[in-house]
Amino acid sequence: MIERLFGVTARGSTVPRELRGGLVTFMAMAYIIVLNPLILGSISPTDPSAKVDAVGGILPIAQVAAVTALVAGVMTILFGVFANYPFAIATGLGINTLLAVTIAPLMSWPEAMGLVVIDGVIIVLLAVTGFRTAVFNAVPTELKTAIAVGIGAFIAMIGLVDAGFVRRLPDAANTTVPVSLGIDGSIASWPTAVFVLGLLIMGVLVARNVRAAILIGVVINTVIAIVVEAIFQVGPSAGTNPKGWSLSVPAIPDTVVGVPDLSLVGNVSFGAFSRLDLITVVLLIFTLVLANFFDAMGTLTGLGQQAGLTDKDGKLPNVGKALVVEGAGAVAGGVGSASSNTLFVESAAGVAEGARTGLANLLTGVLFLAAMFFTPLYAIVPVEAAAPALVVIGAMMFRQITAIDLSDLRIAIPAFLTVVVMPFTYSIANGIGAGFISYVVLAAATGRARSVHPLMWVVAVAFVGYFAVGPLRSLFV
Repeated sequence: MIERLFGVTARGSTVPRELRGGLVTFMAMAYIIVLNPLILGSISPTDPSAKVDAVGGILPIAQVAAVTALVAGVMTILFGVFANYPFAIATGLGINTLLAVTIAPLMSWPEAMGLVVIDGVIIVLLAVTGFRTAVFNAVPTELKTAIAVGIGAFIAMIGLVDAGFVRRLPDAANTTVPVSLGIDGSIASWPTAVFVLGLLIMGVLVARNVRAAILIGVVINTVIAIVVEAIFQVGPSAGTNPKGWSLSVPAIPDTVVGVPDLSLVGNVSFGAFSRLDLITVVLLIFTLVLANFFDAMGTLTGLGQQAGLTDKDGKLPNVGKALVVEGAGAVAGGVGSASSNTLFVESAAGVAEGARTGLANLLTGVLFLAAMFFTPLYAIVPVEAAAPALVVIGAMMFRQITAIDLSDLRIAIPAFLTVVVMPFTYSIANGIGAGFISYVVLAAATGRARSVHPLMWVVAVAFVGYFAVGPLRSLFV
């Protein structure tokens, strides 16, 4: 039955190798069960760092952890069965931050998740019609790479800010320096010191190619944080103590195993269309689609090449079905209130262990489902202990910049704008738009307009409208 479903032998693999790869993939990406609740969730609406929506609502951390594991488990299994590739699916970093920072403050959390569902439906339709593949092929390789690098810089910036290593100055409006190092230019708090130590530890683990280095680093850093809190009684920041823990105070939990609270599943609303004007809602959906559009296809291509599953033309067989299932991950993530789910590049760890078929995904998915019952553990992880993972992952993604030909300014300038605009404006879509627009303008101005694919012009014009949302809204609203 295994051979009939997955063709393990035909792909040069074995069942033990597939299972080992599935286990390693889970260990490499299990950190998302810790990080996603810290990005989307909150302890209390009164906490200064709470991700409060427009009506004062929050997503409880324990519930977000449970649905994060649930959706990842289900979608990873489905991808393995239907696409037959050893690439796992979970909540994508970037989209969840976009929801927490940009979208939720404009509406309720259920309404924000409703936009994610609509985003997923659009992505699925684009995959079914083949348009997603056509656009992906129209984007120059250098810009695809720059998008990945920019996302890495954006994720690292989030980690530095969440840990208090980079802080906004209180009087930023009256100074030319909007941010600074720590407090008064120094690392003056125990939580930030824990972050720095954890970053060094995780960096060493990753540099030495330790399996599951990121997850191990988060665990070690959490233990250090618990010890620091027990000795020094740092306490929460609570808006009045800048040297306190910014989200949750680390402490030994009363319980380890618990029944998962899945009450967030189905907590979706499409009321954003009545809360905001149509132009704003459409632009937000457009932003989600653009932020979702390219990441998965680049990941799928890269993992397929690493696994040796591409054909002689560099194409991945059965890619259409894979993109449909991946797009369904956004729908499932919205319905589950876990944010859009997508392919994880950490699946490369399992591929490196020999995984070549969807059989590996079955074990990865089952382990995610089992992780739902350990949500009490996730509530004790302070953001300062998990933030090093964001910085390290950002550094790993940033390495791809070496594939960009920076000697040609027609490529270097759009790539540079793509990379820097993302973290500086806290928006993935802004970076993509800056890169696309500058690319087509420079190509046209240097006599290479015909080398630009027509779809690139279409997307660039769409981004012009996106950046001009203020004037457009004043004209039509």
